[in-house]
Amino acid sequence: MGVKRLKPVTPGTRFRIANTYEELTGDRPEKSLLLSIKKSGGRNNQGTMTMRYIGGGHKRQYRLIDFKRDKTGVSATVKTIEYDPNRTCFISLVEYKDGEKRYILAPNGIEVGQVIVSGSGVTPDLGNAMPMSEMPLGSIIHNIELNPGQGGRIVRSAGSSAQLLARDGKYVIIKLPSGETRMILSSCMATIGVVSNSDHNLENKGKAGRNRWLGRRPRTRPAAMNPVDHPMGGGEGRAKGGQARSRKGTGLKGAKTRNPNKISNKLIIERRKK
Repeated sequence: MGVKRLKPVTPGTRFRIANTYEELTGDRPEKSLLLSIKKSGGRNNQGTMTMRYIGGGHKRQYRLIDFKRDKTGVSATVKTIEYDPNRTCFISLVEYKDGEKRYILAPNGIEVGQVIVSGSGVTPDLGNAMPMSEMPLGSIIHNIELNPGQGGRIVRSAGSSAQLLARDGKYVIIKLPSGETRMILSSCMATIGVVSNSDHNLENKGKAGRNRWLGRRPRTRPAAMNPVDHPMGGGEGRAKGGQARSRKGTGLKGAKTRNPNKISNKLIIERRKK
């Protein structure tokens, strides 16, 4: 795991900080676990642009990831650690004893040849998935379910992890990467370890073209628009002043967007740090 600063031989490499990808062991994805991706370009079924600044980008294939880890009691061997263009972390190809192959999110420190297993009654080792009711307190976990059998929903991005703090009846209390402390049913599954590629946040693309390769088009500043297009548009010269507004005129910067009647509010013990 690490990053490298490129020599400034071109304008694009002058500020480029790239991943070394030294953990990767495979460069050919498993064909049986690939799906095609249809790009929308930010347009709906009538061809109308509904999301701005989306379009182009390199062609990708989706890797089917096993977020549920529901093949319980069967050990699997890690075959490769691979790059996934659809997510920030790395993925691992594992092969079960019966010959089935699946992709999982690669935890930090996982190695080729390592044996992992999921289910009830397994040891809390790196890469193993188990119900949080059986995990030791203080465990570092990722790929956490919000409802039993739903599959991992939170703590899946590069370098992220949560900590199991306590148990309270049928719930466990975990601390999320955002700083939020909340309760989740103890029968939900999670995976031991920290998500791989923790140096992802240190990367610098170096040039605008790399964003275009990712399918991101240039974003127009609101202050550069006309009054008909945005509340912050128009004016003689560079007009500032006034409160920052969204395109619909609602306030930005600090406005609360969470529904106050959301059912899961009662499960949150401490909100995330501002």
